[in-house]
Amino acid sequence: MPLSTERPPGLDSPWATRLIKYGAMANTAIYRLTRGRLGGSWRIMSGWKKPVPILLLDHVGRKSGKSFTAPLVYLEDDDRLIVVASQGGMPGDPQWVHNLMAQPDTTVQIGGDRRTVRARVATAEERAELWPRMTELYADFDTYQAWATDRQIKILILEPR
Repeated sequence: MPLSTERPPGLDSPWATRLIKYGAMANTAIYRLTRGRLGGSWRIMSGWKKPVPILLLDHVGRKSGKSFTAPLVYLEDDDRLIVVASQGGMPGDPQWVHNLMAQPDTTVQIGGDRRTVRARVATAEERAELWPRMTELYADFDTYQAWATDRQIKILILEPR
């Protein structure tokens, strides 16, 4: 159940974007340094009482060609990894989604292990099946969907390659 469907007033500010960006950079650095022992669980909002696992998703800027990494909540589904492009309920898709659509072959890190994957957006049928599982894992995804009123938050499937 969502915590609140009312969109926070500062969510669209440049400060919120910076906070997400620099928080992700710090989480990535700590995660890599400790091989996921620190930064490997999300403990914010509904994750406070029920920490959720984090992976590091590498992606290449479609315009810049620079390498980036996004720490993301994930669900293991057999040999696939499932991630949600929520960006904390921001109005647009995160840049990593656009980058993966341009170059879907990438790598992820879980703990100290690296895997090669191919990313794709879940079909409508897959999303209908996966969304409840993702909100069971991390309830705030429902809140983020309520805040992202002009878009349906995408689910991406990372398949082994």
